Amino acid sequence: MQALDDQALDHVADYFRALAEPLRLKLLNALRGGPLNVSELTAIVGSSQANVSTHLGVLAKAGLVSRQSRGTSVFYEIGDERTYQLCDLVCGQITDRLLVQVQGMTRPRN
Repeated sequence: MQALDDQALDHVADYFRALAEPLRLKLLNALRGGPLNVSELTAIVGSSQANVSTHLGVLAKAGLVSRQSRGTSVFYEIGDERTYQLCDLVCGQITDRLLVQVQGMTRPRN
């Protein structure tokens, strides 16, 4: 983060707030395979249609997903593939940290 002004930092914080909800991360992960509609996403993440729609709205507002109308359905897809790079980086760091913790718990104590 180079010299960002307060307004830019607010946008960055909004972006991360949109990612700070497990269901939204599930939705983004489900979209890795390509565009899906709300019914398909509801079945994949195991949540109500209203809840999924609400969270998709937050993701769309943050620019993380885009909407595309196809007939009577609206399909959602990832807004920027770099989002997955960010998620993979964070997940990798968390995995590494958890492995270190597990290894520390399984070491024989003298």
